[in-house]
Amino acid sequence: MPSFKIDLSTAVVFVATAPEPKMANKKTGERAVDRETGAGLSTVGLLVSDEGEGNLYQVTIPETGYPEGLAPGMPVRVVGLKARDWENEFNGQKRHGISFRAVAITSAA
Repeated sequence: MPSFKIDLSTAVVFVATAPEPKMANKKTGERAVDRETGAGLSTVGLLVSDEGEGNLYQVTIPETGYPEGLAPGMPVRVVGLKARDWENEFNGQKRHGISFRAVAITSAA
C-alpha cells in the first residue's frame, strides 16, 4: 500500500506518551520488528499542533530512532513521518484506519 509524507515544518510537536515496545503478538509477547533493519519497534504518542488545531497521533518508530529519556511534555522534531491506510479482517469484522510511522524523533530543545 502506498504511504504519504506528512509535512510538519510549521507544526509544534510534543511527546504525549513515552515510547513503549510495539507488540506483534500480545498473547506470546513477540515484539514487532522493522522488516528491513530488524530493529525493535516502539510506539510513542505525539501531540501535533498546527494552524490552531491539535491532534494526538500514535507513531511507530524504530527503537534506534529516538533518544533515551523521551518523556511526556518534551518538544520534539519528527523525521520522515508517513501515513499509511490499512484494512484487515478479525473475527469476521472488517477494520480499517491510518497508521503513522517515523524514521526518527529528536529533541527540539
